[in-house]
Amino acid sequence: MEYLLLLRIAFLTVFALLMQPVRPVLADQPMFHAQEGLAIGGYDTVAFFIDHRPVLGHSDHAVMWKGAVWQFVSSENLRRFESNPRAYAPMFGGYCSYAVSQGYLMSGSPQSWEIVDGDLFLLYNSSVQNVWRNEMSELIEMGRGNWPNVLRHE
Repeated sequence: MEYLLLLRIAFLTVFALLMQPVRPVLADQPMFHAQEGLAIGGYDTVAFFIDHRPVLGHSDHAVMWKGAVWQFVSSENLRRFESNPRAYAPMFGGYCSYAVSQGYLMSGSPQSWEIVDGDLFLLYNSSVQNVWRNEMSELIEMGRGNWPNVLRHE
């Protein structure tokens, strides 16, 4: 009798598992925008903080992090990044910060950027950057609310 009870419980458990709805697995966007595999289009993310300008990195000073290749102008900048990549990586994965605040993705440009409270934000172009500057605090807050869920909407 106990054997039949255990068999019935096992059957009901398997049946219940099989009746669960099947959800398709969706491929998410990469966490960091990487044009041709290069984060920030090959620009040195540390240079924004040290040199206060975009500087193209070199392939001889590169590291793979979070699915993208990050290039640097020097071994010193590479070392700085490796010691604390989150301190130098652009917010919102290097996507346009304005677009993320609005709930969609666009590429961020290393030519249109801002450092706010120690965080690097990339924008799509100078026109978007001008709009973004006027409402920066609110747009950053909206972007933080949308990130990283916005990756699933593309």
